[in-house]
Amino acid sequence: MDQNITLYVDGNRRPVTVDTRTTLLDALRDRLDVTSPKKGCDHGQCGACTVLLNGRRVTSCLVLAVAYDGADVTTAAGLGSDDELHPVQQAFLDRDGFQCGYCTPGQICSAVGMMEEAERGSPSHVSANLNDPVELTDEEIRERMSGNLCRCGAYVNIVAAIRQAADPEAEQIRQARAERQRNEPVLREDDAPTSYQVSVSGEEGR
Repeated sequence: MDQNITLYVDGNRRPVTVDTRTTLLDALRDRLDVTSPKKGCDHGQCGACTVLLNGRRVTSCLVLAVAYDGADVTTAAGLGSDDELHPVQQAFLDRDGFQCGYCTPGQICSAVGMMEEAERGSPSHVSANLNDPVELTDEEIRERMSGNLCRCGAYVNIVAAIRQAADPEAEQIRQARAERQRNEPVLREDDAPTSYQVSVSGEEGR
């Protein structure tokens, strides 16, 4: 059975006729030619199809399009503007938070939704206190992004990208500190004082 619905995709009104069994992912990709969300597992387990549905992140392969007639759908392609990338998109570029790029649109949408959840104070499984403001530590980010898989294994850089987008100033300080540590001279074994040098200094050898 077909039904006429209207979706507002990345700010554009998109009328479409779909079978009542059609998922939002298939409606976007096959009917509306919106290919930013990717079809991975088709079981809601990999997160490649993640979009923002009325502002909340969802795996679009698990929801029926007809259930969201009139809904706002934001894909990774609809974030930011023509002149400026969304901070999460820019952070993924800055920190090389991708390799093949197949999962990246879902990762980015999930990260945007996750950061908004954290800002609202929604706790996760690893949150120490349910009533305290959420601090997006690496542990929190990993837990909250655990539904988005990266088959290339770019997780370290993905976490770094989200950390940068969540708190750019703190991440700049962190990077500067790491850079200083990398540039500090390393005491090699050849540079260590010998027992003779120590003894003549009066510290030992008495």
